Amino acid sequence: MADSIPLNPVRKNSRRTPYYNSARLSRYSIEDEPSNLDEMPLMMSEEGFENDESDYQTLPRARVNQRQRGLGWFLLGGWKVLCGSCCDCLARVCRRRKELKARTVWLGCPEKCEEKYPKNAIKNQKYNIFTFVPGVLYQQFKFFLNLYFLVVSCSQFVPSLKIGYLYTYWAPLGFVLTVTMVREAVDEVRRYQRDKEMNSQLYSKLTVRGKIQVKSSDIQVGDLIIVDKNQRIPADMIFMRTSEKNGSCFIRTDQLDGETDWKLKVAVGCTQHLPAVGDLFSISAYVYAQRPQLDIHSFEGNFTREDSDPQVHESLSIENTLWASTVVASGTVIGVVIYTGKETRSVLNTSYAKNKVGLLDLELNRLTKALFLAQVVLSVVMVAVQGFVGPWFRNLFRFIVLFSYIIPISLRVNLDMGKSAYGWMIMKDENIPGTVVRTSTIPEELGRLVYLLTDKTGTLTQNEMVFKRLHLGTVSYGTDTMDEIQSHIVRSYAQVTSQPSNGSTSAATPSRKNQTSGPKVRKSVNSRIHEAVKAIALCHNVTPVYESHAIVNGETESAEADQDFSDDNRTYQASSPDEVELVRWTQSVGLTLVNRDLTSLQLKTPSGQILSFHILQIFPFTSESKRMGIIVREESTGDITFYMKGADVAMASIVQYNDWLEEECGNMAREGLRTLVVAKKSLSEEQYQDFENRYNQAKLSIHDRGLKVAAVVESLEREMELLCLTGVEDQLQADVRPTLELLRNAGIKIWMLTGDKLETATCIAKSSHLVSRNQDIHVFKPISSRGEAHLELNAFRRKHDCALVISGDSLEVCLRYYEHEFVELACQCPAVVCCRCSPTQKAQIVTLLKQHTANRTCAIGDGGNDVSMIQAADCGIGIEGKEGKQASLAADFSITQFKHIGRLLMVHGRNSYKRSAALGQFVMHRGMIISTMQAVFSSVFYFASVPLYQGFLMVGYATIYTMFPVFSLVLDQDVKPDMALLYPELYKDLTKGRSLSFKTFLIWVLISVYQGGILMYGALVLFESEFVHVVAISFTALILTELLMVALTIRTWHWLMVVAEFFSLGCYLASLAFLNEYFDLSFITTWPFLWKVSAITLVSCLPLYIIKYLKRKFSPPSYSKLSS
Repeated sequence: MADSIPLNPVRKNSRRTPYYNSARLSRYSIEDEPSNLDEMPLMMSEEGFENDESDYQTLPRARVNQRQRGLGWFLLGGWKVLCGSCCDCLARVCRRRKELKARTVWLGCPEKCEEKYPKNAIKNQKYNIFTFVPGVLYQQFKFFLNLYFLVVSCSQFVPSLKIGYLYTYWAPLGFVLTVTMVREAVDEVRRYQRDKEMNSQLYSKLTVRGKIQVKSSDIQVGDLIIVDKNQRIPADMIFMRTSEKNGSCFIRTDQLDGETDWKLKVAVGCTQHLPAVGDLFSISAYVYAQRPQLDIHSFEGNFTREDSDPQVHESLSIENTLWASTVVASGTVIGVVIYTGKETRSVLNTSYAKNKVGLLDLELNRLTKALFLAQVVLSVVMVAVQGFVGPWFRNLFRFIVLFSYIIPISLRVNLDMGKSAYGWMIMKDENIPGTVVRTSTIPEELGRLVYLLTDKTGTLTQNEMVFKRLHLGTVSYGTDTMDEIQSHIVRSYAQVTSQPSNGSTSAATPSRKNQTSGPKVRKSVNSRIHEAVKAIALCHNVTPVYESHAIVNGETESAEADQDFSDDNRTYQASSPDEVELVRWTQSVGLTLVNRDLTSLQLKTPSGQILSFHILQIFPFTSESKRMGIIVREESTGDITFYMKGADVAMASIVQYNDWLEEECGNMAREGLRTLVVAKKSLSEEQYQDFENRYNQAKLSIHDRGLKVAAVVESLEREMELLCLTGVEDQLQADVRPTLELLRNAGIKIWMLTGDKLETATCIAKSSHLVSRNQDIHVFKPISSRGEAHLELNAFRRKHDCALVISGDSLEVCLRYYEHEFVELACQCPAVVCCRCSPTQKAQIVTLLKQHTANRTCAIGDGGNDVSMIQAADCGIGIEGKEGKQASLAADFSITQFKHIGRLLMVHGRNSYKRSAALGQFVMHRGMIISTMQAVFSSVFYFASVPLYQGFLMVGYATIYTMFPVFSLVLDQDVKPDMALLYPELYKDLTKGRSLSFKTFLIWVLISVYQGGILMYGALVLFESEFVHVVAISFTALILTELLMVALTIRTWHWLMVVAEFFSLGCYLASLAFLNEYFDLSFITTWPFLWKVSAITLVSCLPLYIIKYLKRKFSPPSYSKLSS
């Protein structure tokens, strides 16, 4: 075994600057870990273990910096990093962010606030009226390409440096800037209008004088705000009062955490029990709230009423909060505002949009720097050969301007127009209807992706549950045999009703009959089905909700009585869609949940009889216990029963011995069903009283309360009677499986980031084939300290080719201590599932992948909780789904279904990248060939800095003479769309970036030098006697060469390409008649001119055609093998 490398204990006084979700670090205690924990050291990079905790956050970056620092690093871009750091530092000093603090908020008294809190306004704009022009100009000129054009254009105002006409330099630059500014202005106005609409929404504010209307942006900390049903909650509030009798309400949180199920919130007891709403102002009370933080799943605070004797103290938790951006789903609520604007949970979890720059643009930027270097070297050579005579510095600058066509300004124009064309093609594609391109600057990114990070709920799944299987051990029922269960239930309750029973019906009679005959006797199928269905109908956290109808003549009670149990008007709400589906299923087989409050529950039998149950205790589901339980007393018989349901791993040790549970759970899981084991235990009155006393005592203990309560509950969870196993399917979106397989074959690694439970996430990963059937899954154990993280990472490292499932909390700990090692291991996995992720964590995972792998990432989601992730990724895709349009509006591309991503990447992404690469290099070739001719011309004429072509010839060359054929390359394609989808492996090649690299660039440089030399020397050799006509000869040959080179580059002809070629040629021939100052018409119509120009053109192009033919024959590219 390798020598163990000890982990040094964490120094308690070390300053910690957490990289990951700093707001949630408090839950982890920093302990001194004994060094003997590390029997198996991590093997990736040993230097990491020699550092203490504070080194772990900077470990990867420190390594990179150690490699890069030095003079070379400084010259090659380090100066930019240093300048950026200085600017950031200055900005921080100027803005001096106020520290977030805990606060005391008095009810309805904003004026009593000790501090000034931020305004409750939503602001998504990038610029204001003063920063718009400087901001847009900075975004344009931070690129070397555009800055270079600006300097060259400004140099033309200096008479001694002037080479040609001013319009030849300023017109293209002005065009680019105008288009960019108009596009940014339109986007900015749209953002402003959206913000204004949200900030202008009116809410009722409660004051001493009554209700007044206030705008959302005018709400302050301490205000009492009334929010009606289906209205958005404008700020983070504590729930004071509701119109619902039971003192609770439901809210929809889909825009905050992505979960479409409703959450139950409970009003503060003291304020809910006040006789009237106005009494909120007659009491003296305040709320103490912790400082604003990122975690949307936790809250700690206290409510205190001072004017009562003794003072009333109530502890506040997450169930008393109403976070901003959630929507009230039932009743009307009154809340006191505790956080506003930038301090609300939703804003703290939102990262602001940055201007995204494509990898292709960065690569072209690097190539233009190389071209600029070549241009300077060429200019220096020209001046050096002259012998640095006279004002050589001025001549050097003139040569630099003269060769400025090496970097053509039309490159930026062509690429921007190309991007717009790709966007138009994507939106017009009939195979992916409803697709919208919101960021037109990065369509090529779709062709370079290596990591796809996807949300689960609403993206991979429809979030619609369907009950598929009920297994009783000896008999199993599927969707096609549910009618049998229904007939059993009808028969079971019919038997009970037919027996005489003193006016009250005992629902438990069938089961009790069997129990009396002793536990050894096997129960009838009828009885077992009845018990299983009854258990499913009782053991849950579901509440039936009824839409209130218009009340006529004030007859409230009769209206309520009429609506109470009408099946059409009932909807079910719960914190989990699984539970809702189970209750809907019991309704479909005859046992209906009709009413529920905090203490009682009512079921309706097939015959319409109402069974009432008193809820004695409820034990909610937690991710640790993986089960939920309920103790109920049936009112008609007084029987007390403890029902429990949960995951098979948790329930296997609780239920009585059986030989079928494990096997059947495995079978259902392989079908992609979410399984729940249901069990029960009958309790006598004495047993229950004993339990209740111990339970209440445990709840009052101060130390280890959670452990003591769990121990008391576990004393009941022994030898429970196994009733049934249920299987529920979360329906996947259409064609999710083939789409994920397509992406995997294309070499894209898929990570699923979800806020959902671990079991649910794992189940969907299997059913969607994100994790293949024969693949192992490593579930990362819950960890809370450095030593645990170390051991668990060692366990994971020993696994090979297995998918990883990890929770947000464990991930946080891993990244705090072993960031580099964890990411290195996770990136080797075929699939990764992160569950219980907060919106901020999703964005940070994306950022980590970008930093550690340097590969292109894409994030796809459909809810407000996915916005941060979408904006952090190199390419963000939003789906318009049930969770609203927030993700779709924030994304770079918006689609209507997950399956459309296949065509978007394989066809449009691939084409956009390959076309832009070809277009960019061809435009550079067009500039380099004319610069080569200029260099030959100058060297022949004693190295004079005189332009070869002037005025309109140069403008015409870059526009009307060659623009249309060159731009028609955006229609080129190497394989048909169907072929690209059939062979996704073609996509793999693109991630290597071979279409645009230094190798392909050097090939184009050689072609340009060869052709430029042939054209110029050919003109000089063939027309020695008519040297005065060298401009006409060489320029005509140049235009013909460019048109032939476009034809050589094209792989699939489109009719518009042919039109563009002939149109450009026609334009040139027609313009010859008007260009008398450059051409002699009597000379260019002679036969010698025509054949000599043809000969020069042939020599410049024919060898390249021959080379292309031979290459296609002996070393064909992969796509040409498919097309043949």
